[in-house]
Amino acid sequence: MATAAASRRLPASERLRRSLGNGRISAILILLPPALILFTLFVILPLGESGYYSFFNWNGYGAPSDFVGLENYQRIAGHSVFHKAVGNTVKIVAISLLIQMPLALLLALMIFRKTPTNAVFRLIFFLPYILAEVAAGLIWSFVFDGNYGVTATIAQSMGVDSFFILADRDWAFVAVMTVIVWKYFGFHMMIYIAALQSVPEDLIEAGRIEGAKRLQIVRYVQIPHIKPAIIVSAFFAIIGALQVFDVIIPLTNGGPSNQTHTIVTYLYTFGLTRLNIGFGSAVGVILFVAAITVAVFYQRFFMKGDKA
Repeated sequence: MATAAASRRLPASERLRRSLGNGRISAILILLPPALILFTLFVILPLGESGYYSFFNWNGYGAPSDFVGLENYQRIAGHSVFHKAVGNTVKIVAISLLIQMPLALLLALMIFRKTPTNAVFRLIFFLPYILAEVAAGLIWSFVFDGNYGVTATIAQSMGVDSFFILADRDWAFVAVMTVIVWKYFGFHMMIYIAALQSVPEDLIEAGRIEGAKRLQIVRYVQIPHIKPAIIVSAFFAIIGALQVFDVIIPLTNGGPSNQTHTIVTYLYTFGLTRLNIGFGSAVGVILFVAAITVAVFYQRFFMKGDKA
């Protein structure tokens, strides 16, 4: 810290000379332009085009010419399916924070130690995350199938009528959230395992010597030490919930009766598949603003302690 403070007190010309001497400026000049070019081509320009297209009634063919101003945004604000999609997205965020993350933390606390048996359990729990989202959606659509799937087999073995979960307006989204928790909890579990393995064993042993119970060690020793990992995990959970798409499309395609749409599947269904690119672009702009707002808010209020 003292060295950094002394460096800041040097004249600008001296700091520049030292940077040139240690190769820092050369590295920036070599590495920064390609990164800026890629970021501009694949992030800034598409965002700018989406913002531009959102003011047109455009089907994606030819140049947009039917300028409608804020009409697309007004249609979105008054569309009940969009309200449902926003509500579902918020539910996924809540489920990710209140069920998925605690489940991942519980399993991490059980298998974080480096043993052959724990390694096997880590692999088993992490496999759903490795599985492609579309494949996971297709697998679970078979599991929930009321005619030929696992649900039908269980119903037949119990002698009751089969239940079509994905066709039920009240239960379809419950099934979707179940798949999402199953699919992504392993990712958060691995984050917690890596953090738990860095907790000094001396602290845990000292707690045991002092008579601390297992839950007390978890609460007062392990969880405070992995708090940065929990904060990062929660950020990934929130941003990931805003982007849920690949699991839902093969599972329900937004149905039944548009009950399982998220913001992204809403964009896909009512924008891209219906060749209403201007409308879809407006949804994309809203989603981008929401994601940026969440990221800035989270960084400001939850990650500011990590800057020190």
